[in-house]
Amino acid sequence: MNKRVSAIILSAFLAGSSFAFVGTASAETGTMVGTISKIQMAADGKSATAILKDVKSGEAVTIHISDDLTLDKFKDKRIVEGDEIRTRFEKSDGKSKSFKKTAGC
Repeated sequence: MNKRVSAIILSAFLAGSSFAFVGTASAETGTMVGTISKIQMAADGKSATAILKDVKSGEAVTIHISDDLTLDKFKDKRIVEGDEIRTRFEKSDGKSKSFKKTAGC
């Protein structure tokens, strides 16, 4: 009897924890290829905002960049306005996960 109750409690706990994990993993990631129309660096140099024109739809998408590698490429002018970029980002807040030139950099 005691083992049966323990098994039921354990099963309920595992089911509940799996539902909690599914809720946190549902953030949508978008990918796109676009041309940079504007880059704006933050005053402290620790973040930037880039506006990309999507190649497929033609709409402008704002991407927030905070990774040091991409910021260094902005500062060194290796990535400039007019470059074609491939990016992965969170659709909810526009935060960049990956930001690279399509031809390589």
